Amino acid sequence: MTQLPDLPLVYLNGAFLPPADAQVSAFDRGFIFGDGVYEVIPVFGGRLFRLPHHLARLDHSLQEIHLHNPLTPAEWRAIFQRLVEAVPSRDQYIYLQITRGVAPRDHAFPAQVTPTVFAYSQPLKTPPAEQIENGITAVTLADIRWRRCDIKAIALLANAMLRSEAIGAGAAEAILVRDGFMTEGSASNIFVVKNGELVTPPKGPFILPGITRDLVLELAATHRVPHRERSVREEDLYSADELWLTSSTKEILPITRLNGKPVGDGKPGPLHARLLALYREYKRSFAAGRAE
Repeated sequence: MTQLPDLPLVYLNGAFLPPADAQVSAFDRGFIFGDGVYEVIPVFGGRLFRLPHHLARLDHSLQEIHLHNPLTPAEWRAIFQRLVEAVPSRDQYIYLQITRGVAPRDHAFPAQVTPTVFAYSQPLKTPPAEQIENGITAVTLADIRWRRCDIKAIALLANAMLRSEAIGAGAAEAILVRDGFMTEGSASNIFVVKNGELVTPPKGPFILPGITRDLVLELAATHRVPHRERSVREEDLYSADELWLTSSTKEILPITRLNGKPVGDGKPGPLHARLLALYREYKRSFAAGRAE
């Protein structure tokens, strides 16, 4: 029997429960159809990191699948804070999942149904120092996902297949390519550095609007780091001076080998070092209550 996560409590449909007591109907549309959305929200120093940005993205995902947000921002904050306070670690992450709820099996959305809301918090494990110092390996794979990757949907089978294929090839992440252009990673956004300029694809239906991605662009603008949002051709990946991935849990991680070949000189580059330092300083300021 699979062991449940070691969590003090979870939130399910209005109640705070021990994990073993949290039960969802087998007829929930999240289980039957993967009909739902999710969010992952970091917590630093006991504070919910960029919560308004995460809730705005949640609103977008819910609107796009025609599901009403069941709670207000203040109600979400109160639930998350209760979960955070139950975990002793200062740095954590909240996982939130909202499905359309329980209904007879039918592909069409039911007219009236109560959403299932599930959330928990657990300690955040950021990348080990070895990965920051030496970087990770990635491979390029065809982007086999659907055409609405801007929705943070719980139906992640294609992402899981791609990530598993990358791991099977000895890599840590897959960089996805669609029609000759890079989209994103299987579980991350991707940045390219060439001649001192930081580049990432613009937002659209083929990438998730990453919160860490947006913060990196904000920091670059504030500190006058040359940057641009533009389409990235697959061949641009192979001639890049630096490659990075970003996500809420991986933060800013250098990619130093792609398809078995070194990226640039095969070491994390100077622009990565600068942006990582700026990100860490922002994070420290946030945890201390000096930044929002």
